[in-house]
Amino acid sequence: MPEPGRVRIPLRRHIGAPCVPVVKAGDEVCAGQKIADSGEFVSAPVHASITGRVAEVTDEFIVVDGNGKVVAPPVSARHYDDLSPREIIEIVREAGIVGMGGAAFPAHVKLTPPEGRTFECVILNGAECEPYLTIDERMLIEQPEKILYGLCALLKATGAVRGYIGIESDKAEALRIMEEAVSGHEAIEVVPLKVVYPQGGEKMLIKSILGREVPVGGLPVDVGVLVHNVGTAVAVADAVGEGKTLYERGITVTGRGVKRPGNLSVRIGTSFRDIIDFCGGLTEDAARVIAGGPMMGRAVAGLDEVVTKGTSGILVLPEQEIGLVEERVCIRCGKCVDSCPMLLTPNNYAVCSRQHLLEEARKLNILNCIECGCCDYVCPSKIPLVHLIRQCKDEIASEKRKK
Repeated sequence: MPEPGRVRIPLRRHIGAPCVPVVKAGDEVCAGQKIADSGEFVSAPVHASITGRVAEVTDEFIVVDGNGKVVAPPVSARHYDDLSPREIIEIVREAGIVGMGGAAFPAHVKLTPPEGRTFECVILNGAECEPYLTIDERMLIEQPEKILYGLCALLKATGAVRGYIGIESDKAEALRIMEEAVSGHEAIEVVPLKVVYPQGGEKMLIKSILGREVPVGGLPVDVGVLVHNVGTAVAVADAVGEGKTLYERGITVTGRGVKRPGNLSVRIGTSFRDIIDFCGGLTEDAARVIAGGPMMGRAVAGLDEVVTKGTSGILVLPEQEIGLVEERVCIRCGKCVDSCPMLLTPNNYAVCSRQHLLEEARKLNILNCIECGCCDYVCPSKIPLVHLIRQCKDEIASEKRKK
């Protein structure tokens, strides 16, 4: 997609501490230039996504008006073989790379294991089990060299000895291309995965590929594994191999509510309105716009929403596909429990959330919920289970910060 005339670049749309602007209104900036940063470890710097003038700086956004000039950022290309693990991690940090699958967790933090822990292997998540979204599949098909380069850089950074690329078995072309790409690398394996939702969940992926189970309340590093999305591997390849910061990403624009669906490379901070206009606009019966996919995405209030580092897609649904149904009382059928891939009890979390029983929810392992949306999908009473679970988890996190 061509550069937009204006971008609103978020300062708070990744997990961790928000960034503090290092520019002010009136400053001239170039695409790729750092415009905000944080001294906190769990955070990632923010970069200008277009060349132009800073129009406004707020607590939430830095607004940049483009000047129509395409200025290539300075390139400081290096090969991962010539870098130490610490240097690679620092490059990833300075490039502002976060998890590109949606979680938006700072990548350099995941690359730094807690004391006493080590990584045995790195898994690249190419499952892309979320319905409608296909941007990861396109990357696997069109950018296999970058994905392989990014994986090798991650292996060097972590000291891991094995690499795996998990791809659902219905993506035949992606599997073939990636198998050809890794054919000369004995330590890297492409693994076909069963086509099932939520196969792309971090813990499910580890179980499917390695047969290991991440303990309740634990992290992949607890079983010696680092998991990153294939899009993150591309961003790492760009940062290490080309010196490019993360100021654009690939997204899927899809659904029957948009006239020309497609996969696009767009600048961070681009409005949904500009993107949808580029894709031909909305259809007459378009009724809901979702950031992400139908299972784990969130409905947006309007088209002024902007693309963040964690935005994997824009889904536009027509009125007849929304199926608005009034919420009813829980009938204790247990379907949400049966459908939960993490073997949890979503119905109990809904009660805890509404009654603010935070300690009870914690004891019931609510923090182990991956918010996949399976419980929402099967609930006959149409209770917004994922919304209530997120609300409860946010309250627990808030209480923890206060303490």
